[in-house]
Amino acid sequence: MRVEDFATADEEVVRFTSELIRIDTTNRGGGDGDERRAAEYVAERLGEAGLEPRLLESAPRRSNVVARIPGTDPAAPALLVHGHLDVVPADPAMWSTHPFSGEVREGVVWGRGAIDMKNAVAMAVAVARHWARTGRRPRRDTVLAFTADEEASAAYGAQWLVRTHPELFAGCTEAVGESGGHTEHVRAPDGRTVRLYPVAAGERGTAWLRLWASGTAGHGSRPNSDNAVQAVAAAVARIGEHRWPHRLTPLTRAAITEIGAAVGVKADLDAPGFDPDRDLPGVLDRLGEAAALVRGTVRESANPTMLNAGYKVNVIPSDAGAGVDGRVLPGGRESFEAAMDELTGPRVGWEYEHSSPALESPVEAPVFAAMRAALLAFDPSGHVVPVCMAGGTDAKQFSELGIAGYGFTPLLMPPGLDRDAMFHGVDERVPVEALRFGVRVLDRFLSTVE
Repeated sequence: MRVEDFATADEEVVRFTSELIRIDTTNRGGGDGDERRAAEYVAERLGEAGLEPRLLESAPRRSNVVARIPGTDPAAPALLVHGHLDVVPADPAMWSTHPFSGEVREGVVWGRGAIDMKNAVAMAVAVARHWARTGRRPRRDTVLAFTADEEASAAYGAQWLVRTHPELFAGCTEAVGESGGHTEHVRAPDGRTVRLYPVAAGERGTAWLRLWASGTAGHGSRPNSDNAVQAVAAAVARIGEHRWPHRLTPLTRAAITEIGAAVGVKADLDAPGFDPDRDLPGVLDRLGEAAALVRGTVRESANPTMLNAGYKVNVIPSDAGAGVDGRVLPGGRESFEAAMDELTGPRVGWEYEHSSPALESPVEAPVFAAMRAALLAFDPSGHVVPVCMAGGTDAKQFSELGIAGYGFTPLLMPPGLDRDAMFHGVDERVPVEALRFGVRVLDRFLSTVE
Protein backbone atom coordinates (compact mmCIF):
# COMPACT_ATOMS: atom_id res chain seq x y z
CA MET A 1 0.00 0.00 0.00
CA ARG A 2 1.27 3.47 -0.85
CA VAL A 3 2.68 5.61 1.95
CA GLU A 4 0.22 8.42 1.21
CA ASP A 5 -2.68 6.07 1.93
CA PHE A 6 -1.74 6.34 5.61
CA ALA A 7 -1.96 10.13 5.82
CA THR A 8 -5.10 10.12 7.97
CA ALA A 9 -3.86 7.24 10.12
CA ASP A 10 -0.59 9.13 10.61
CA GLU A 11 -2.48 12.13 11.95
CA GLU A 12 -4.87 10.08 14.04
CA VAL A 13 -2.32 7.93 15.84
CA VAL A 14 -0.50 11.04 17.08
CA ARG A 15 -3.71 12.80 18.06
CA PHE A 16 -5.18 9.75 19.79
CA THR A 17 -1.97 9.18 21.76
CA SER A 18 -1.91 12.81 22.87
CA GLU A 19 -5.59 12.95 23.78
CA LEU A 20 -5.47 9.67 25.69
CA ILE A 21 -2.49 10.93 27.71
CA ARG A 22 -4.54 13.99 28.70
CA ILE A 23 -7.07 11.70 30.35
CA ASP A 24 -5.60 10.90 33.75
CA THR A 25 -6.05 7.16 34.32
CA THR A 26 -3.63 6.80 37.22
CA ASN A 27 -3.81 3.43 38.95
CA ARG A 28 -2.60 3.68 42.55
CA GLY A 29 -3.37 0.05 43.34
CA GLY A 30 -5.73 -1.36 45.91
CA GLY A 31 -8.73 -0.58 43.71
CA ASP A 32 -7.86 3.12 43.39
CA GLY A 33 -8.20 3.73 39.67
CA ASP A 34 -10.49 5.30 37.08
CA GLU A 35 -10.38 4.37 33.39
CA ARG A 36 -13.91 5.39 32.40
CA ARG A 37 -13.18 8.56 30.41
CA ALA A 38 -10.43 6.85 28.44
CA ALA A 39 -12.67 3.84 27.78
CA GLU A 40 -15.46 6.13 26.58
CA TYR A 41 -13.00 7.96 24.33
CA VAL A 42 -11.78 4.72 22.73
CA ALA A 43 -15.31 3.36 22.35
CA GLU A 44 -16.40 6.55 20.61
CA ARG A 45 -13.48 6.42 18.15
CA LEU A 46 -14.26 2.77 17.34
CA GLY A 47 -17.96 3.51 17.01
CA GLU A 48 -17.16 6.19 14.44
CA ALA A 49 -15.45 3.42 12.41
CA GLY A 50 -18.68 1.41 12.30
CA LEU A 51 -17.74 -1.04 15.04
CA GLU A 52 -19.92 -1.94 18.01
CA PRO A 53 -17.64 -1.66 21.02
CA ARG A 54 -18.84 -2.85 24.42
CA LEU A 55 -17.94 -0.83 27.47
CA LEU A 56 -17.86 -3.13 30.50
CA GLU A 57 -17.28 -2.03 34.10
CA SER A 58 -16.06 -4.42 36.75
CA ALA A 59 -16.66 -1.74 39.42
CA PRO A 60 -17.72 1.90 39.26
CA ARG A 61 -15.43 3.67 36.78
CA ARG A 62 -13.15 0.62 36.30
CA SER A 63 -13.91 0.39 32.60
CA ASN A 64 -12.90 -1.96 29.79
CA VAL A 65 -13.66 -1.81 26.07
CA VAL A 66 -14.00 -4.84 23.76
CA ALA A 67 -14.85 -4.83 20.04
CA ARG A 68 -14.70 -7.47 17.32
CA ILE A 69 -13.77 -6.80 13.70
CA PRO A 70 -15.21 -9.61 11.53
CA GLY A 71 -12.68 -11.32 9.27
CA THR A 72 -13.14 -12.48 5.71
CA ASP A 73 -12.64 -16.16 6.61
CA PRO A 74 -15.22 -17.35 9.18
CA ALA A 75 -13.36 -20.65 9.54
CA ALA A 76 -10.10 -18.99 10.58
CA PRO A 77 -9.23 -18.63 14.27
CA ALA A 78 -9.62 -15.19 15.82
CA LEU A 79 -6.73 -12.98 16.93
CA LEU A 80 -6.75 -10.80 20.04
CA VAL A 81 -5.09 -7.37 20.16
CA HIS A 82 -5.00 -6.03 23.71
CA GLY A 83 -3.69 -3.00 25.57
CA HIS A 84 -4.31 -1.35 28.92
CA LEU A 85 -5.81 2.06 29.60
CA ASP A 86 -4.38 2.67 33.09
CA VAL A 87 -1.00 4.21 33.91
CA VAL A 88 1.23 4.36 36.96
CA PRO A 89 1.39 7.55 39.06
CA ALA A 90 3.51 10.49 37.93
CA ASP A 91 4.73 13.43 40.05
CA PRO A 92 4.50 16.63 37.96
CA ALA A 93 7.25 18.24 40.05
CA MET A 94 9.76 15.74 38.66
CA TRP A 95 8.84 16.17 34.98
CA SER A 96 10.03 18.81 32.51
CA THR A 97 6.57 18.68 30.87
CA HIS A 98 3.36 18.02 32.79
CA PRO A 99 2.83 14.24 32.68
CA PHE A 100 -0.80 14.59 31.56
CA SER A 101 -0.31 17.37 29.03
CA GLY A 102 -0.02 15.11 25.98
CA GLU A 103 2.13 17.85 24.48
CA VAL A 104 3.46 17.30 20.96
CA ARG A 105 6.74 19.16 20.69
CA GLU A 106 9.56 18.87 18.16
CA GLY A 107 8.25 15.60 16.77
CA VAL A 108 7.73 13.93 20.16
CA VAL A 109 4.56 13.16 22.16
CA TRP A 110 5.12 13.69 25.89
CA GLY A 111 3.30 12.30 28.91
CA ARG A 112 2.49 9.35 31.12
CA GLY A 113 1.40 6.51 28.86
CA ALA A 114 3.33 7.65 25.80
CA ILE A 115 5.16 4.31 25.92
CA ASP A 116 3.23 2.36 28.56
CA MET A 117 0.89 2.01 26.74
CA LYS A 118 -1.56 4.54 25.35
CA ASN A 119 0.59 4.67 22.24
CA ALA A 120 -0.31 1.06 21.45
CA VAL A 121 -4.01 1.66 22.12
CA ALA A 122 -3.87 4.61 19.72
CA MET A 123 -2.14 2.50 17.07
CA ALA A 124 -4.73 -0.27 17.22
CA VAL A 125 -7.61 2.21 17.04
CA ALA A 126 -5.96 4.06 14.14
CA VAL A 127 -5.53 0.80 12.21
CA ALA A 128 -9.19 -0.17 12.80
CA ARG A 129 -10.32 3.22 11.48
CA HIS A 130 -7.91 2.94 8.53
CA TRP A 131 -9.54 -0.34 7.55
CA ALA A 132 -13.00 1.22 7.81
CA ARG A 133 -12.01 4.08 5.50
CA THR A 134 -10.37 1.83 2.92
CA GLY A 135 -12.97 -0.93 3.05
CA ARG A 136 -10.44 -3.55 4.12
CA ARG A 137 -10.93 -6.43 6.53
CA PRO A 138 -8.45 -8.89 8.02
CA ARG A 139 -8.71 -12.59 7.18
CA ARG A 140 -9.11 -13.52 10.85
CA ASP A 141 -11.65 -12.03 13.22
CA THR A 142 -9.73 -9.42 15.23
CA VAL A 143 -10.82 -8.79 18.80
CA LEU A 144 -9.72 -5.47 20.32
CA ALA A 145 -9.59 -5.36 24.13
CA PHE A 146 -8.54 -2.27 26.07
CA THR A 147 -8.42 -2.98 29.75
CA ALA A 148 -8.36 -1.49 33.22
CA ASP A 149 -6.02 -2.32 36.11
CA GLU A 150 -3.08 -3.89 34.28
CA GLU A 151 -0.72 -1.76 36.38
CA ALA A 152 -2.00 -3.50 39.53
CA SER A 153 -3.37 -7.05 39.60
CA ALA A 154 -5.73 -6.95 36.56
CA ALA A 155 -8.56 -7.86 38.95
CA TYR A 156 -10.70 -5.03 37.54
CA GLY A 157 -9.55 -5.56 33.98
CA ALA A 158 -8.35 -8.54 31.97
CA GLN A 159 -8.80 -11.02 34.80
CA TRP A 160 -12.39 -9.91 35.31
CA LEU A 161 -13.11 -10.00 31.56
CA VAL A 162 -11.68 -13.50 31.19
CA ARG A 163 -13.63 -14.90 34.13
CA THR A 164 -16.97 -13.15 33.57
CA HIS A 165 -17.11 -12.55 29.80
CA PRO A 166 -15.06 -15.31 28.14
CA GLU A 167 -17.51 -15.37 25.23
CA LEU A 168 -16.06 -12.05 24.02
CA PHE A 169 -12.85 -13.90 23.12
CA ALA A 170 -14.45 -16.90 21.45
CA GLY A 171 -12.23 -18.39 18.79
CA CYS A 172 -9.09 -16.45 19.80
CA THR A 173 -6.01 -18.67 19.64
CA GLU A 174 -3.25 -16.03 19.81
CA ALA A 175 -2.91 -12.53 21.18
CA VAL A 176 -0.53 -9.63 20.67
CA GLY A 177 -0.08 -7.01 23.32
CA GLU A 178 2.38 -5.00 25.31
CA SER A 179 6.14 -4.73 24.85
CA GLY A 180 7.98 -5.97 21.80
CA GLY A 181 8.62 -5.13 18.17
CA HIS A 182 10.53 -1.93 18.99
CA THR A 183 14.02 -0.95 17.86
CA GLU A 184 16.99 -1.69 20.09
CA HIS A 185 20.22 -0.12 18.80
CA VAL A 186 23.11 -2.22 20.13
CA ARG A 187 26.84 -2.13 19.50
CA ALA A 188 28.12 -5.51 18.41
CA PRO A 189 31.46 -6.78 19.72
CA ASP A 190 33.05 -5.95 16.34
CA GLY A 191 31.93 -2.31 16.63
CA ARG A 192 28.94 -2.46 14.28
CA THR A 193 25.63 -0.93 15.32
CA VAL A 194 22.87 -3.51 14.94
CA ARG A 195 19.14 -2.87 15.04
CA LEU A 196 17.33 -5.59 16.95
CA TYR A 197 13.56 -5.96 17.20
CA PRO A 198 12.78 -8.17 20.22
CA VAL A 199 9.36 -9.83 20.14
CA ALA A 200 8.21 -11.23 23.47
CA ALA A 201 7.20 -14.88 23.21
CA GLY A 202 7.02 -15.43 26.95
CA GLU A 203 6.98 -13.86 30.39
CA ARG A 204 8.34 -14.78 33.78
CA GLY A 205 5.64 -15.64 36.28
CA THR A 206 4.64 -13.19 38.97
CA ALA A 207 5.20 -14.03 42.63
CA TRP A 208 4.40 -11.00 44.79
CA LEU A 209 4.93 -12.07 48.38
CA ARG A 210 3.91 -10.88 51.82
CA LEU A 211 6.23 -11.76 54.68
CA TRP A 212 5.34 -11.51 58.35
CA ALA A 213 6.60 -12.29 61.82
CA SER A 214 5.11 -11.96 65.29
CA GLY A 215 7.08 -11.39 68.45
CA THR A 216 6.95 -9.98 71.93
CA ALA A 217 6.16 -6.28 72.23
CA GLY A 218 8.14 -4.27 74.72
CA HIS A 219 10.14 -1.20 75.59
CA GLY A 220 12.90 -0.35 73.16
CA SER A 221 15.43 0.05 75.94
CA ARG A 222 15.13 -3.53 77.20
CA PRO A 223 16.68 -6.72 75.83
CA ASN A 224 14.26 -8.66 73.63
CA SER A 225 15.16 -11.99 72.03
CA ASP A 226 11.74 -12.28 70.39
CA ASN A 227 11.91 -9.21 68.12
CA ALA A 228 9.62 -9.41 65.05
CA VAL A 229 11.41 -6.55 63.28
CA GLN A 230 14.75 -8.29 63.63
CA ALA A 231 13.32 -11.56 62.30
CA VAL A 232 11.79 -9.95 59.20
CA ALA A 233 14.88 -7.83 58.56
CA ALA A 234 17.09 -10.91 58.65
CA ALA A 235 14.83 -12.76 56.21
CA VAL A 236 14.75 -9.77 53.86
CA ALA A 237 18.54 -9.59 53.94
CA ARG A 238 18.86 -13.29 53.10
CA ILE A 239 16.42 -12.93 50.19
CA GLY A 240 18.19 -9.85 48.86
CA GLU A 241 21.60 -11.54 48.97
CA HIS A 242 20.46 -14.87 47.49
CA ARG A 243 22.12 -15.88 44.24
CA TRP A 244 19.52 -17.57 42.06
CA PRO A 245 20.97 -20.19 39.68
CA HIS A 246 21.03 -19.59 35.94
CA ARG A 247 18.56 -21.67 33.91
CA LEU A 248 17.95 -21.99 30.19
CA THR A 249 14.35 -22.41 29.05
CA PRO A 250 13.63 -23.21 25.38
CA LEU A 251 12.71 -19.56 24.79
CA THR A 252 15.81 -18.04 26.40
CA ARG A 253 17.92 -20.59 24.52
CA ALA A 254 16.34 -19.44 21.22
CA ALA A 255 16.74 -15.78 22.23
CA ILE A 256 20.45 -16.09 23.02
CA THR A 257 21.10 -18.10 19.85
CA GLU A 258 19.35 -15.60 17.55
CA ILE A 259 20.73 -12.52 19.28
CA GLY A 260 24.20 -14.03 19.03
CA ALA A 261 23.75 -14.64 15.30
CA ALA A 262 22.63 -11.02 14.81
CA VAL A 263 25.67 -9.53 16.57
CA GLY A 264 28.18 -12.07 15.26
CA VAL A 265 28.70 -14.11 18.43
CA LYS A 266 28.42 -17.90 18.42
CA ALA A 267 26.63 -19.04 21.54
CA ASP A 268 27.71 -22.63 22.16
CA LEU A 269 24.79 -23.53 24.39
CA ASP A 270 24.84 -27.15 23.24
CA ALA A 271 28.56 -27.66 23.74
CA PRO A 272 29.43 -30.86 25.66
CA GLY A 273 29.45 -30.21 29.38
CA PHE A 274 27.86 -26.76 29.08
CA ASP A 275 26.66 -25.72 32.52
CA PRO A 276 24.31 -22.70 32.56
CA ASP A 277 25.24 -21.58 36.05
CA ARG A 278 28.97 -21.78 35.28
CA ASP A 279 29.15 -20.92 31.59
CA LEU A 280 26.15 -18.73 30.74
CA PRO A 281 27.52 -15.50 32.32
CA GLY A 282 30.49 -15.68 29.95
CA VAL A 283 28.21 -16.12 26.94
CA LEU A 284 26.19 -13.07 27.97
CA ASP A 285 29.37 -11.04 28.41
CA ARG A 286 30.37 -11.88 24.82
CA LEU A 287 27.01 -10.61 23.55
CA GLY A 288 27.94 -7.13 24.76
CA GLU A 289 25.14 -4.56 24.88
CA ALA A 290 22.65 -7.04 23.39
CA ALA A 291 22.83 -9.15 26.55
CA ALA A 292 20.52 -6.64 28.25
CA LEU A 293 17.64 -8.26 26.34
CA VAL A 294 18.10 -11.55 28.18
CA ARG A 295 20.01 -10.94 31.43
CA GLY A 296 16.78 -10.51 33.40
CA THR A 297 15.26 -13.74 32.14
CA VAL A 298 17.93 -16.40 32.68
CA ARG A 299 17.04 -16.96 36.32
CA GLU A 300 14.43 -16.34 38.97
CA SER A 301 14.54 -13.18 41.06
CA ALA A 302 13.17 -11.91 44.37
CA ASN A 303 13.60 -8.25 45.26
CA PRO A 304 12.55 -6.90 48.68
CA THR A 305 10.41 -3.83 48.01
CA MET A 306 8.49 -2.98 51.19
CA LEU A 307 8.98 -2.96 54.97
CA ASN A 308 6.35 -2.23 57.60
CA ALA A 309 6.65 -2.36 61.36
CA GLY A 310 6.26 -0.28 64.49
CA TYR A 311 4.77 3.10 65.30
CA LYS A 312 7.31 4.63 67.71
CA VAL A 313 11.09 4.39 67.96
CA ASN A 314 11.14 3.33 71.61
CA VAL A 315 8.49 0.62 71.25
CA ILE A 316 9.33 -2.87 70.00
CA PRO A 317 6.24 -3.89 67.98
CA SER A 318 4.59 -7.28 68.20
CA ASP A 319 4.35 -7.63 64.41
CA ALA A 320 6.49 -6.82 61.38
CA GLY A 321 6.10 -7.42 57.68
CA ALA A 322 7.71 -7.01 54.28
CA GLY A 323 6.91 -7.23 50.59
CA VAL A 324 8.94 -9.06 47.97
CA ASP A 325 8.58 -8.92 44.19
CA GLY A 326 9.39 -12.40 42.94
CA ARG A 327 9.56 -13.50 39.28
CA VAL A 328 9.66 -17.12 38.16
CA LEU A 329 10.76 -18.79 34.93
CA PRO A 330 8.63 -21.50 33.29
CA GLY A 331 8.99 -24.69 35.30
CA GLY A 332 10.53 -22.92 38.26
CA ARG A 333 7.62 -22.46 40.65
CA GLU A 334 8.35 -25.46 42.88
CA SER A 335 12.04 -24.65 43.31
CA PHE A 336 11.21 -20.97 43.90
CA GLU A 337 8.84 -21.85 46.72
CA ALA A 338 11.38 -24.22 48.28
CA ALA A 339 13.98 -21.45 48.19
CA MET A 340 11.60 -19.01 49.85
CA ASP A 341 10.85 -21.51 52.62
CA GLU A 342 14.57 -21.84 53.27
CA LEU A 343 15.34 -18.11 53.05
CA THR A 344 12.53 -17.02 55.36
CA GLY A 345 13.29 -19.78 57.85
CA PRO A 346 11.07 -21.03 60.66
CA ARG A 347 10.69 -17.59 62.22
CA VAL A 348 9.05 -15.77 59.28
CA GLY A 349 5.94 -16.75 57.35
CA TRP A 350 5.18 -15.91 53.73
CA GLU A 351 2.29 -16.13 51.30
CA TYR A 352 1.40 -14.98 47.81
CA GLU A 353 -0.15 -11.55 47.63
CA HIS A 354 -0.51 -12.02 43.88
CA SER A 355 0.58 -14.90 41.68
CA SER A 356 0.39 -15.57 37.96
CA PRO A 357 1.98 -18.21 35.75
CA ALA A 358 5.05 -17.99 33.58
CA LEU A 359 4.27 -18.05 29.86
CA GLU A 360 6.06 -19.44 26.84
CA SER A 361 4.54 -19.30 23.34
CA PRO A 362 5.96 -21.05 20.28
CA VAL A 363 8.55 -19.11 18.28
CA GLU A 364 8.06 -21.37 15.26
CA ALA A 365 4.36 -20.45 14.98
CA PRO A 366 3.01 -18.70 11.83
CA VAL A 367 1.95 -15.71 13.95
CA PHE A 368 5.58 -15.11 14.97
CA ALA A 369 6.68 -15.43 11.35
CA ALA A 370 4.06 -12.83 10.38
CA MET A 371 5.36 -10.39 13.02
CA ARG A 372 8.91 -10.91 11.79
CA ALA A 373 7.88 -10.35 8.17
CA ALA A 374 5.91 -7.19 8.99
CA LEU A 375 8.86 -5.62 10.80
CA LEU A 376 11.38 -6.55 8.14
CA ALA A 377 9.12 -5.14 5.43
CA PHE A 378 9.74 -1.68 6.90
CA ASP A 379 13.30 -2.24 8.15
CA PRO A 380 14.93 -4.91 5.96
CA SER A 381 18.28 -4.49 7.73
CA GLY A 382 16.82 -5.14 11.16
CA HIS A 383 16.97 -8.42 13.08
CA VAL A 384 13.82 -9.78 14.72
CA VAL A 385 14.62 -11.93 17.75
CA PRO A 386 12.44 -13.75 20.29
CA VAL A 387 12.77 -12.82 23.97
CA CYS A 388 11.17 -13.57 27.30
CA MET A 389 9.89 -10.60 29.28
CA ALA A 390 11.30 -10.10 32.76
CA GLY A 391 7.95 -8.75 33.97
CA GLY A 392 4.37 -9.50 33.03
CA THR A 393 1.37 -8.22 31.09
CA ASP A 394 -2.31 -9.00 30.61
CA ALA A 395 -1.20 -11.92 28.42
CA LYS A 396 -1.12 -13.93 31.65
CA GLN A 397 -4.82 -13.35 32.18
CA PHE A 398 -5.78 -14.23 28.61
CA SER A 399 -3.70 -17.41 28.83
CA GLU A 400 -6.46 -18.77 31.10
CA LEU A 401 -8.54 -19.09 27.94
CA GLY A 402 -5.79 -21.01 26.15
CA ILE A 403 -4.66 -17.95 24.18
CA ALA A 404 -0.94 -17.89 23.32
CA GLY A 405 0.43 -14.40 23.98
CA TYR A 406 3.12 -12.34 22.27
CA GLY A 407 4.48 -8.90 23.09
CA PHE A 408 4.26 -6.84 19.91
CA THR A 409 4.00 -3.04 20.03
CA PRO A 410 6.05 -2.01 16.97
CA LEU A 411 7.97 1.27 17.28
CA LEU A 412 10.92 2.63 15.30
CA MET A 413 12.96 4.11 18.14
CA PRO A 414 15.87 6.45 17.35
CA PRO A 415 19.37 5.88 18.73
CA GLY A 416 19.91 7.43 22.13
CA LEU A 417 16.29 7.30 23.31
CA ASP A 418 16.03 4.50 25.86
CA ARG A 419 12.55 3.07 25.51
CA ASP A 420 12.94 0.73 28.48
CA ALA A 421 13.80 3.65 30.77
CA MET A 422 10.48 5.27 29.81
CA PHE A 423 8.45 2.53 31.48
CA HIS A 424 7.26 4.04 34.77
CA GLY A 425 10.00 6.67 34.40
CA VAL A 426 10.16 10.47 34.36
CA ASP A 427 9.64 12.41 31.09
CA GLU A 428 8.03 9.47 29.29
CA ARG A 429 7.73 10.25 25.59
CA VAL A 430 7.47 8.71 22.14
CA PRO A 431 8.58 10.07 18.73
CA VAL A 432 5.87 10.83 16.21
CA GLU A 433 7.71 8.82 13.58
CA ALA A 434 7.81 5.82 15.91
CA LEU A 435 4.01 5.88 16.09
CA ARG A 436 3.65 6.14 12.32
CA PHE A 437 6.01 3.21 11.81
CA GLY A 438 3.94 1.26 14.34
CA VAL A 439 0.70 1.85 12.47
CA ARG A 440 2.19 0.54 9.23
CA VAL A 441 3.76 -2.54 10.81
CA LEU A 442 0.64 -3.37 12.84
CA ASP A 443 -1.55 -2.95 9.75
CA ARG A 444 0.65 -5.26 7.70
CA PHE A 445 0.84 -7.89 10.42
CA LEU A 446 -2.88 -7.99 11.11
CA SER A 447 -3.67 -8.00 7.39
CA THR A 448 -1.32 -10.87 6.50
CA VAL A 449 -1.19 -13.19 9.52
CA GLU A 450 -2.40 -16.67 8.64
